[in-house]
Amino acid sequence: MISLLSKRLVSVFVVCFLLFFVPTVNANEALKPVATVEESSAQWQQTLKAAKGQSVYFYAWGGSKAVNEYLRWATREIAQQYRIKLIHVKVTDPSEPVSRLKAENGRTSAIDLMWVNGENFAYLKQQGFLLGNLWTAIPNSAFLAVDNLPITVDFGEPMDGFEVPWGIGQFNLIAEGGVYQQPQISAKSLLGIAQQNPKTVTYPRPPEFHGTTFLKQLLVDLTDADPRLYQLATKQAQDELLPALWQYLDKLHPYLWQQGQAFPSSAAEQLLLYQQKILSMAVSFNPNQWLKEKSTQQISESSVRRYFTDGAITNSHNLAIPKSAPSPEAAKVVINFMLSEKAQKEKFTGVWGDPSVITSLFDEKATMPAHPELHSSWHVLIEDAWQQRYGG
Repeated sequence: MISLLSKRLVSVFVVCFLLFFVPTVNANEALKPVATVEESSAQWQQTLKAAKGQSVYFYAWGGSKAVNEYLRWATREIAQQYRIKLIHVKVTDPSEPVSRLKAENGRTSAIDLMWVNGENFAYLKQQGFLLGNLWTAIPNSAFLAVDNLPITVDFGEPMDGFEVPWGIGQFNLIAEGGVYQQPQISAKSLLGIAQQNPKTVTYPRPPEFHGTTFLKQLLVDLTDADPRLYQLATKQAQDELLPALWQYLDKLHPYLWQQGQAFPSSAAEQLLLYQQKILSMAVSFNPNQWLKEKSTQQISESSVRRYFTDGAITNSHNLAIPKSAPSPEAAKVVINFMLSEKAQKEKFTGVWGDPSVITSLFDEKATMPAHPELHSSWHVLIEDAWQQRYGG
C-alpha cells in the first residue's frame, strides 16, 4: 500500500463528524461545487462527440462475480448508447493502478478510468496524478445525494472534484443466524463466538481491504471510538490505542480458522468457505450482498447480516481519471452513465445490490447505521503493524 501521506487538517474530522452525526448541518453541500454542466449544453455535446469511438481502460477491482457481471452489463449499455468500448482491467488490489501511474511518471497512461480506494486517494491527489473539476464537468454529479450520504470526504480527505462517488460500501458480516443471534456484534461477543465455535471465524489477510476494515471495526469498538482515530495518527495516539487491538487479536487468533496461522486471501475466498459451511461468517462491504446471495441460494436461508455496535464503517467507492489518461472525454461519459438512474437502479436491483448514491433513488432502508471511516493514516499503520506481528 502507498504510505506517503501528507499531514491532514484536524478540521477534516469535524466535517466527518457533521456528516454522520449532525444531519441538520449540511456540510456536504458546502463542499459540493455550485455549478455543473448540463447534458444539453454545448460543452457536454462536444464531450460526447469527442468520446465517440474511443476505448476506456477501466482499472477496477475484479474480485467479485456480482461486480464483474454488473460491469459487463454496463459495457454493453455504454457501447450501444455512446459507441464507447469499456474494457474492465481487473485488479486484485487498489494499489496496483497507483503503482502503474507512479511508473509512468506523467507519460501517457495505460489507464483511462480507475476505481479509487480511500487510502490511495490522498496520495494520488497530493502527487497531482488526477484530473480535476470532475463534479462540475459531469452532468449527473448534480444529482448525488450529498444531503443523505457522506460522499464528499474520502478517508478524511476532501474530494475537491478529483473523484466522483458511484456507490456506497458498509462493512458487515454475513453470518449464520443460529450462531450470531444478536443483530449487532462487539469485539467481546465475537471473541465469545469464536471460543464457542472454534475454527469457524476468520478475516481476509491484510492489506486486503475487507481484512483491514475488520481490524478497524475492532479498534473502534475496543477504544470506544476514540476521537483520535479520525485524525492524523500521532505517535502518542498509536502508542495508546493500538495495543488494545493487538492484545485482542492475541486472544482471538488461536480460535480462528487455521488457528490464525493462515487467512483467506480475499472476501470472495472467505465467502466460499462460508458457502461450504466451513466458516460461520463471511465479510462484506455490500449491505445487501446477503440478500442477493440468499436469493440465488448461494448461502443458507438462515444467513443474516450483522454489523458492529458502533455502526458499520461506511465509505464511498469512487471513480477518478488520471491526468495523463489517453481518453479523458470518454472516461467522463462513462462516469456520467454510472451516475444515471438506469445504471444506479441496475446496480442496486441487479446482481450487485449496491445502494444508489443519487437523490432520486436513495433508500435509507438499504443501508445500515453508519460509522465514519478512520483517517487514512490509521489504515496504513494498522496494515504495516499487522504484517510485522502476524504476517509471518
